Amino acid sequence: MHRVFVYGSLKRAQPNYSYMIDGNNGKAEFLATAVTVQKYPLVIATKYNIPFLLNLPGQGNRVHGEIYKVDEKMLAYLDWFEKVPTMYQRTVVELEINEWAGRTGKEEKLSPGSITEAFVYSTTTYQLDWPSLPTYESYDSNGDHGLKFVLREDRK
Repeated sequence: MHRVFVYGSLKRAQPNYSYMIDGNNGKAEFLATAVTVQKYPLVIATKYNIPFLLNLPGQGNRVHGEIYKVDEKMLAYLDWFEKVPTMYQRTVVELEINEWAGRTGKEEKLSPGSITEAFVYSTTTYQLDWPSLPTYESYDSNGDHGLKFVLREDRK
């Protein structure tokens, strides 16, 4: 099992969350809400208003998201979904736990403020102007930024 940190459209109540809970893609269990230890630029870009985490540590904000425990099948699906390695890369990020929700048992329970690691998908390539775009601490497709996320099936 692997831990994955999601910060954008795959979070609960976001447009692509259904892929996280679709058993055909593998298993994913919500463990916790967390925030990155380091700052990163979380921007909304392209004509489809996609959230991107730029791999520029020390810039932007500490980014809020969710940690999931996923099996090999889900990790492979997420790699495909995130177009690794052409669009995104999967790297390890340090996270500070906000609230732990995972079931106790074999999985250790982490208290608020604890530091852990998880995989994160960040961009491998981006437009030169993206680092100058507004950055966000937390992504919400219906946020006051007014940049409505466009689902894959609606992209032309």
